[in-house]
Amino acid sequence: MMGQLYLALLLLLPLAVGLDFSYHHTQEMEAFLKEVHRSHPDNTHLYSIGKSVEGRDLWVLALGRFPTQHTIGIPEFKYVANMHGDESVGRELMLHLIEFLVTSDEHDPVITRLLNSTRIHILPSINPDGFEATTQFDCFPPYGRYNANMQDLNRNFPDPFNSNNATVQPETQAVMNWIKNEMFVLSANLHGGSLVASYPFDNGNSVTITSDAISRTLDNDVFMHLARTYASNHAIMHKGTPCHNEDAFPEGITNGYAWYRLKGGMQDYNYIWGQCFEITLELSCCQYPPKEELPSFWNDNKMALIEYIKQVHLGVKGRVLDKHGTPIPDVIVEATGRQHVCPYKTHRNGEYYLLLLPGSYKLNATIPGFLSLLHDVYIPNGTANFSALQHDFVFPTEKPGRREMASCPMKPLYSLDYHKNTSATLKPTVNTLIFIYILYEVFR
Repeated sequence: MMGQLYLALLLLLPLAVGLDFSYHHTQEMEAFLKEVHRSHPDNTHLYSIGKSVEGRDLWVLALGRFPTQHTIGIPEFKYVANMHGDESVGRELMLHLIEFLVTSDEHDPVITRLLNSTRIHILPSINPDGFEATTQFDCFPPYGRYNANMQDLNRNFPDPFNSNNATVQPETQAVMNWIKNEMFVLSANLHGGSLVASYPFDNGNSVTITSDAISRTLDNDVFMHLARTYASNHAIMHKGTPCHNEDAFPEGITNGYAWYRLKGGMQDYNYIWGQCFEITLELSCCQYPPKEELPSFWNDNKMALIEYIKQVHLGVKGRVLDKHGTPIPDVIVEATGRQHVCPYKTHRNGEYYLLLLPGSYKLNATIPGFLSLLHDVYIPNGTANFSALQHDFVFPTEKPGRREMASCPMKPLYSLDYHKNTSATLKPTVNTLIFIYILYEVFR
């Protein structure tokens, strides 16, 4: 009994004096997260998205003015760390970020506005089993990269270019369900072993690979901006200084495929199936550096972590409604020239979010097989005001009943034939408009 009491007091000790700079194992991390939620119940929400192979909870702390559930107009952001269990810096940075956010709220005007306008989800460890298996402090530990089934979680997601025959792991499935159930707009995945911000695609084929050997998304300008935002606000990442025997990274950024090809990665999955822009942040040349170096890692990354969250307010957001103001789900809303292979659709409450750089765009809202609306918009830089441009679409009809749905097969997506098929998804709506116009002329 006394031993258990001593352990409980030991776990809570850092909370009384502030989070210490050391590596926090599962019990310590759980105690910290629970104490943060206990101390800040109004602006935090602690929940588990599932369990690891060995039964450890995958804890997430959500922060914001409405932390327990989605609020219309408030974008959802996430940080995910410790995907490879031996890449430990990101795990500790997430705990210190949580402490910084809750202690700065109502004191720092930037953090206060950020929490007023954003729901932030932080998953400090997606691979707690791997972290616990990393017993040797080393630049590149011999154990801990994989989960308890010896699977690399960043090779375990469905891949848009190649069939991925890997058995989906519990941790992977938990994240896929999490992405499906929330409405994430922007994300970053924290790794170690290099110092660079990497952006999609990680994989590719003849449809996406360009002459300069990158695998380009239709939102390449946005992804490069996101990577540059993090790198330029990092103390040294923007210098492009290589680690070990790597090539230098100009501006501290790289296209994932141009660096090395990766099948089954999480950032490609987020972009294709989650309607969420994600980049990968490599934050340390050593995967498991000495704990004495953690304060300098926090100082190097603190500003970049905050500035990156603010980018969730880029672009445009809004709702799609019928003439009675009823929200319409599953409406495709995309900028002309940026039609995604898996169409980006409104959610159950008719909401949409599109990350776009400032400029003029044509937005197309399409009810598949029924009707389209095309609007010209000018998008300012919403990060300055912590809010993307608000732009709603109102269809001059009743909310349609059963109708053709925009589908997205699971694998693989990127083939020339599939692009031919998806490029035609808007054509029926054009024909429908012509038909409606003819009926109007005949019967008016």
